[in-house]
This record gives sequence, structure tokens and C-alpha cells, in this order.
Amino acid sequence: MFIVIGLGNPGKDYINTRHNIGFDTIDLLAKNNEIKINRIKFDSVYGEGTIGRKKVILVKPQTYMNNSGIAVLSWYNFYKVPVENIIVIVDDIDIDFGAIRIRRKGSAGSHNGLKSIIYNLRSEDFPRIKIGIGDKKAGQDLASFVLSKFSKKEREIIDDTLTRAGLAVETIIKHDINRAMNEFN
Repeated sequence: MFIVIGLGNPGKDYINTRHNIGFDTIDLLAKNNEIKINRIKFDSVYGEGTIGRKKVILVKPQTYMNNSGIAVLSWYNFYKVPVENIIVIVDDIDIDFGAIRIRRKGSAGSHNGLKSIIYNLRSEDFPRIKIGIGDKKAGQDLASFVLSKFSKKEREIIDDTLTRAGLAVETIIKHDINRAMNEFN
């Protein structure tokens, strides 16, 4: 069993923002695998289904980004899945725009959502898929940048990136993380 968690912020104000790229990826995975995201549990909206004959729970925490770890810990404690079977999808300002980077484990860097998950799980040994959302302009506030929406031109690139991120998640589940890293990094 795998729990796939896309990070983002709940509410209309945050739809299609850079920080909600994790939510966007969960929505795409749900659509492509006919999983309805229509249930509520552990401060999250979620759906259950299968990908590659494996049970999967797709999760969008509703705790706001900086408290994502609260929801993740509840899922972890309830289902007792190995930490390696919790896949986190997150935005990243430190990689090229439109790139994806798959990591087996690692530090949070500057990402508060990852910091919250690591703090609550007391582990950084969960896989993550980082999606490059660009970098703020000189003098721009980081919070306002990550909460901004993509331009029309950027959106076209990001839509392709979301497709690749979804395929990377499916590859991890159907095969393993090494194959996903080789194919998508």
C-alpha cells in the first residue's frame, strides 16, 4: 500500500498557485487512475484506489502547507505503512522551472511543508517528488511568489511537468523508486 500526499493550501484563493503544485498532481493522478477525491479524514481530503494493482490513497492535507506534517503523521500512524511508502509531492524553488527531481529521502531545505513532515514523522526517509516552480525575482517576497499564479506560458510548461510527475509516482508504485529516478531525474 502507498500513500501519496500532494502538498498545498486549501481554499479558492490558492487554486492554481505555485505552492499548490502538489494538489494539482494529486488531482491529475486521481483523474488518470479513476480515483475520486471526495472523502475527508485526518484533516485531509482523499480518495482510495489502485495503481498497478497496488492499493493507493491519494491525499491533499487541509492543514495549510506549514502544518502538513500533522495530517501526514495521522495517516502514517493509522495505516502503519513503511515511511518509504509515503510519497510526497512538493513545489521547489531551488530546481529549474518545470523540472522534476525524485529523491529517496533527504532534508527539507527551505520548504516549510517538508520541515513539518520531517518534524512530525521524526524521519526524512520518505520519497519525494520536487517540482520546479521557478525562482522569485530580486527583491520579491518568497511568500508572495509561491502564492502567485503561473502565467499562461508557464502554465503550458507546468501542465507537461504535472504529467511527468504523475508518471513518476506511478513508476514508483508499479516498479520502484530507482527506476523512477533513472527515467525522470
